[in-house]
Amino acid sequence: MNTAKATWIDHQRFTGIADSGHAISVDGDKAGGNSPMELVLIGLCGCTGYDVISILKKKHEPFTNLEVRAEAERSADPPSVYTKIKLIYRVGGKVSPKAVEDAVRLSEEKYCSISAMLQKTAEITTEIEYADAG
Repeated sequence: MNTAKATWIDHQRFTGIADSGHAISVDGDKAGGNSPMELVLIGLCGCTGYDVISILKKKHEPFTNLEVRAEAERSADPPSVYTKIKLIYRVGGKVSPKAVEDAVRLSEEKYCSISAMLQKTAEITTEIEYADAG
């Protein structure tokens, strides 16, 4: 079982902590930390990024860096869930485009738990950019 808690600090700010023991500031006003919905996107980027890096390492692909960005739209009416998310993967190094495409697809379809949850409300699309292209 995983556990987490958020302890109120002031205004709309909380300190969150989970089993890992790392504290994070969460703020509904965004003045003193990321909003809860921003943290969902950060979690998605980290989750899929971890998958892609792990797969590329197993394939011995010579990547030098990876950045995953998310651009998202939310519904107008509460609870204002994400309805569209575009993930942009920017990969550095002399990697095989097919290896990167396979890694992104495997993350989306098989490995990323956060993606699996968000796909229930959001259409998730992907784009891959190559930093060392040309």
